[in-house]
Amino acid sequence: MTICALSTGIGASGVAIIRISGPETSSLIKSLTNKALPKPREATLLELNNINNSRPIDQGIVLWFPGPKSYTGEDMAELHVHGSKAVVKELQETLLSTKKCRLAEPGEFTKLAFLNGKINLLQAEAIGDLIAAETEIQMEQAQNIIKGKSFLKFNELREKLIKVLSKIEAKIDFPDEDLPSNVLDDVKKDVSIIENEIKKILLSYEVGEKIRSGYKIAIVGPPNSGKSTLMNYLSKRNVAIVSDVAGTTRDVLQTNLNFYGYPVIISDTAGIRDSKDLIEKEGIKLAFKKAEEADLRIVVIEPKNVDFYGFLNDLFNKNTILVINKSDLNKFDVKDRLNKYDPISVSFLKEKNIDELINRIKKNLITDMKFSDDIFVTRERHKNNLKECLINLQNFRDKTEALDFDKGAEDLRLAQVSLGKIVGKVDVEAILGSIFNDFCIGK
Repeated sequence: MTICALSTGIGASGVAIIRISGPETSSLIKSLTNKALPKPREATLLELNNINNSRPIDQGIVLWFPGPKSYTGEDMAELHVHGSKAVVKELQETLLSTKKCRLAEPGEFTKLAFLNGKINLLQAEAIGDLIAAETEIQMEQAQNIIKGKSFLKFNELREKLIKVLSKIEAKIDFPDEDLPSNVLDDVKKDVSIIENEIKKILLSYEVGEKIRSGYKIAIVGPPNSGKSTLMNYLSKRNVAIVSDVAGTTRDVLQTNLNFYGYPVIISDTAGIRDSKDLIEKEGIKLAFKKAEEADLRIVVIEPKNVDFYGFLNDLFNKNTILVINKSDLNKFDVKDRLNKYDPISVSFLKEKNIDELINRIKKNLITDMKFSDDIFVTRERHKNNLKECLINLQNFRDKTEALDFDKGAEDLRLAQVSLGKIVGKVDVEAILGSIFNDFCIGK
């Protein structure tokens, strides 16, 4: 079936692009323009008309990409028209009225590219990540995967496993023949090398996932300590309500930031204190949960929060920054009790020592999100498949030690299937929906 969709943003714009892909693409272009097809891959200015009544809709650039040399691998075209809502609406309606095409589903153009062998599954996911990228580091990570480095790495490991499997199957096919001892030694050595490579790749998962989805920062502390003020300061806008009334923030407020080139998700949480209010107590539970899940927690207190010191041991670890706010208003005479937490004394009102706090946050970010070309794993799906592969390799080693080659061969097959799932070399229909549903409709 031929599909069509708006591939640019919804709303008025200078230019809008409508994509068409499928066997009826050439017929639809001829009907729209009342002319022969333009030269392949050559921008051609043409009049676009309503197919039903020949009324002119717009003048636009038509790009014709005959398959298989197109993004989807099928006959495909792009209509570059003025980004008027009326123009886009009428063009889509006239295309759909022919019954020769339907509206594309989310990510369907990229899904077709994968199914037609134009890209692999890793590249398909990375295209989605590139579209969603808000920072340079996210863009760079997605582009590295699109270039194919991750695919080559996983495919290389999979081919190594297939070679090992062929040696084991030789033993199964010729049971009366003893494999030379050096062959079995080589098999064990090769499997050990593959295991170590996978374990090394898995170490990059946390960084890859943080770059892709965002570094989580939770701001926690007692009421009226300045948590919401810090949230607004970092966000450079009024995300949270700032009030002298204790318990103003009861739920978790969250915002996404491009923080000096890093993707960051900041959460402002309910003030932590003993409370009898059921709603506030629920908010405090969420505050502790967010703090536990965060990559970095910023604990904000003020000098008079003596009753809060008991909570610090619950909240503090190496990924915690202690901030003592309102240093311009109160004498801080209990500093010795907090020295072990390496606190930063600030005044959000007077903007005192804010640079020191920002630098401390940046230092944590740089340490935890050290970008590398060796990041091959960026999604939980990849991680789970690699762990599954390791389990099967361990099972294989256990069985070959017991000279149970028949069952060991099956473990090797399962291990290479796990790697194949990552790059899309085996049946992956079950996961395609979850991957492409995250795409916009025109991609």
